[in-house]
Amino acid sequence: MNPEDSEGLSARGGPLKGLVGLDGAASDEELVARCLQGDTACFNQLIVRWERPIYALAYRLLGHEEDARDVCQDTFLRAFRALPGFKGQAKFSSWLYRIALNLCRDWVRRQRRTPIVPAPDGVELTELRANVQESEPIEDVLSRQQLSREVARAMRTLTADQRAAVILKEYHGLTFQEIADLLGCPLSTVKTRLYQGLSILRRELEHTGMAPAARART
Repeated sequence: MNPEDSEGLSARGGPLKGLVGLDGAASDEELVARCLQGDTACFNQLIVRWERPIYALAYRLLGHEEDARDVCQDTFLRAFRALPGFKGQAKFSSWLYRIALNLCRDWVRRQRRTPIVPAPDGVELTELRANVQESEPIEDVLSRQQLSREVARAMRTLTADQRAAVILKEYHGLTFQEIADLLGCPLSTVKTRLYQGLSILRRELEHTGMAPAARART
């Protein structure tokens, strides 16, 4: 569900009043409370706030733009329908991530194949000319594209659990406890999966002479 898809919600609701956090913006929990009171326009604010992170998570786990868009849309649809059951025992963002993760797992089970894992932020494959800076040597551009390919290849060697731990920790910045809550496993299991995943990535990149890039985010 893109923000544009929710114009109907926004049109029916008025401007947010009295829901201001320390940074001048309403918190997720305040928006949820207002939405449950009937101001459904508030859910559109949550979509605007979390659409990109949820899409990024789905894309990194699935590797297909169309499937990631479908998962993102379905995540917000399910969240909206299940909102009355949200008790606030976890952060809204964690609850949303859990819905998206479950949908991604369902996709993988239905497809019965390993997702095509795209390169993480900073090493994404893009068109050559789009990466060329006036002062940037072409050798640097080619090197970055090679790194992108190797990271994507190395990510495919991880198990689904290791891949999820690496993506959630290294590229979405979640804490170990948040990941443990999302995945429904002990804290020690999350740390083990992350350590194993990063070790495998480092080993795979060492084979190509690109191990320093693997250490950059550890």
